[in-house]
Amino acid sequence: MGQAERAGTLETVLADVRYALRGLRRSQGFALTAILTLALGMGTTSAVFSAVNAVLLSPLPYPESERLVRVFQQNSPTNRWTISNADWQGIKEQQRTFSSVALLRSGGAALSTRGQAEWVRLGWATSAFFPTLGVTLVRGGGFQEGDDTPGRQPGVVVSEDFWARHFGTDDPIGRTILLDGTSYTVVGTLSGGMQQHAGVRAEVWPILQLPTPTRRGPFGFAAIGRLKPGVTIDAATRDLAGISERIYPLWASGFKDRTARLTPYSLRDVIVGDASKSLGILLAAVALVLVIAIANVANLVLVRSTSRAREMAVRTALGAPRKRIARQLLTESLVLPSMGGVLGLVVAALGLKALTVLGPNLPRMGEARLDPLAVSFTLGIALLSGVLVGTYPLVYTMTRSLATSMRSGDRGAGTNRGTRIFQGTLVAAEFALALPLLLGAGLLFQSLLNLQRVNPGFDPRGLLTARVSLPAASYGDSAAIRRFWNDALRSTGEIPGVVHVGLASSLPPDSFGETNNFDLLDKPVEPGSAEPVAPWSWVTPRLFAALGVPLVEGRYFEETDNFSAPPVVIVSRAWAERYYPGGSAIGKRLYAGGCRECEPSTVVGVVGNVKYEGLTGGGDAVYEPAWRDQRELNLVIRTAADPTSIVGPLRDRIRTLDPGVPIRDLATMENRLSDAVANPKRLAWLLGAFATAAVTLAALGVFGVLSYIVAQQRKEIGVRIALGAGRAAIVGMVLRRGMLRTVIGLAVGILISLQGKRVLDAALFEVSATDWTVFAWTSLLLLGVAFLACWLPGRKAASIEPVEALRYD
Repeated sequence: MGQAERAGTLETVLADVRYALRGLRRSQGFALTAILTLALGMGTTSAVFSAVNAVLLSPLPYPESERLVRVFQQNSPTNRWTISNADWQGIKEQQRTFSSVALLRSGGAALSTRGQAEWVRLGWATSAFFPTLGVTLVRGGGFQEGDDTPGRQPGVVVSEDFWARHFGTDDPIGRTILLDGTSYTVVGTLSGGMQQHAGVRAEVWPILQLPTPTRRGPFGFAAIGRLKPGVTIDAATRDLAGISERIYPLWASGFKDRTARLTPYSLRDVIVGDASKSLGILLAAVALVLVIAIANVANLVLVRSTSRAREMAVRTALGAPRKRIARQLLTESLVLPSMGGVLGLVVAALGLKALTVLGPNLPRMGEARLDPLAVSFTLGIALLSGVLVGTYPLVYTMTRSLATSMRSGDRGAGTNRGTRIFQGTLVAAEFALALPLLLGAGLLFQSLLNLQRVNPGFDPRGLLTARVSLPAASYGDSAAIRRFWNDALRSTGEIPGVVHVGLASSLPPDSFGETNNFDLLDKPVEPGSAEPVAPWSWVTPRLFAALGVPLVEGRYFEETDNFSAPPVVIVSRAWAERYYPGGSAIGKRLYAGGCRECEPSTVVGVVGNVKYEGLTGGGDAVYEPAWRDQRELNLVIRTAADPTSIVGPLRDRIRTLDPGVPIRDLATMENRLSDAVANPKRLAWLLGAFATAAVTLAALGVFGVLSYIVAQQRKEIGVRIALGAGRAAIVGMVLRRGMLRTVIGLAVGILISLQGKRVLDAALFEVSATDWTVFAWTSLLLLGVAFLACWLPGRKAASIEPVEALRYD
């Protein structure tokens, strides 16, 4: 093709674009509706795609991140937990498949500055942590090999924002900070502020120095390894299984589970967790909205194209080649989605911000951006939409005979059976796709309602909770620790309006602190088998009164249940029913934590079930008196009035006892319960919004088609009325035509919903994805919306005056 020919082709294309834009300007209502519809569909799809790309598809922000793994203990495909110091020593000394390996533990500490204590979020890490991940420090050399050996001067890596906020702009390297009363030397800085590395979110990273273990537990650590080049996870699994076998005999007296294996998992998969379930639901939802939007616009374009049949026939009669007309129509079909795609980028940017703020709390959402991939995705959808939207109108116009078009004029489409079938198919498809969305929203709202009805096992009204941490340097012995907690209980109880106050290591509904293994003396586990575990909480005697947990059998703890008395525990009703069905758990004895050298604990009471593992979890729990050296506990305070009214006095009381002790996480129990259902609530509302958009688009689709048909058959309807047809009969005629398409769409939609039920199963609580009650209500709602959308054009048809209709052409 020569340069002149290429220039001519370009000029022709530009002329076609200008002609298409002039045509859209003449049909502003049509253009605005179509562009906004496509922008909504493409924009929301691109926003969710950006989130999916950031959370699920993008690699972690570390070099060769696919080689990073996290190691767990695991004794079944569904039961895994964190590792212990003993496990770590075995891994560090015996592993052969990692080029480097590090240990990590999340936590917090009191930062002492200017005579005040502030709790800061920490990520305790061994010396190889940052090199293993491949994280580059902006200042300092970081941890050196051997820094994690006990006795070395402890170092710390801090974020730049943390240092600037607390200590100004001075160079931090070599300076010291006080964490829990211990001096740490700053050896490096990270750019920015709060960061998440290997699943732990922190802005201060102290060195983790662990002593030689004396038993297999406690657990609570995360091992992060970088596989050697060419080594697979399967090879690492075999290597770690061998380590598990070799270290088991060393700790068998306190850890009976021979089936437990150290097992590696992809670090990215561990961090992402169950996010794929929520994002899968949202992605499926916006995909359905997009298809409905395209079908809706296709119907609009088809209506407009068929109304231009005479125009195309005249142009053909005047000598315009059909090929030239086809190119013109194709250009018009691409211009419209392109404009929708550009506007869709704006919708995508706004939608992504809204999804970050209002959507479910998902890992890595902070990394979501409207990047070039997302922009390309949006524009690709626009191009595909143009092809899908314009194909049938193009085929219709180009295959229609010149004589038919000239004779039928603007009402040609009303006499074309194929066009009517295609329009009806699009309408039915819209309702078929809207039903699964509406049904999904209905099921999620029913699940949310069930979740909010769960009895947490206590009365949340009038409860305030707060977490208090004692610095290790100031509270290094048991007597000092017990003295502070006793003073805190006394001082807090003296605040006006306080009814009860207790201390607990765990807080419902989803902060059980830790689990603990145990072995019943009268029902010991088989040698080599796993010991049972349960949520384990250390509490003071008044904790049950503060929470409002009823006593079922036996007694509550008493002040005499302390370090000088025989060890006792209280268990929940669910625990008692699980291990002593039909009998009493009172007086039963157990070894806790695998310690056979310790005196066994005796069950002295059974209390009501409290939800410690989320509202969907069970009620198992074991309580132990908090007389040990717990430096971090929760205050649980029941008040006679608004619990937030004592926040200020509570802070003052703790500050008076010791200004170096930070208090944090102050929240009412009602707010904690609300936070426990925040993600399900956000997911339900988002899907509800998508379902509303889908139903609205489907209703507009059937309304538009029937309105067009009524306008095309105005003369025929006038004749029917003139010959005696009643107004009700005319309305019924239009309703039958529209509702038939709706019913067909609903039938197909039910089949689609049944096939896609597995998408929702994991997100539902105490409601089946095939719950026929929800099916019935959502179907009736959709039928009601469709009835209204069909009745309005029917009413308009019934209001036609025969004289005016017979004159109309």
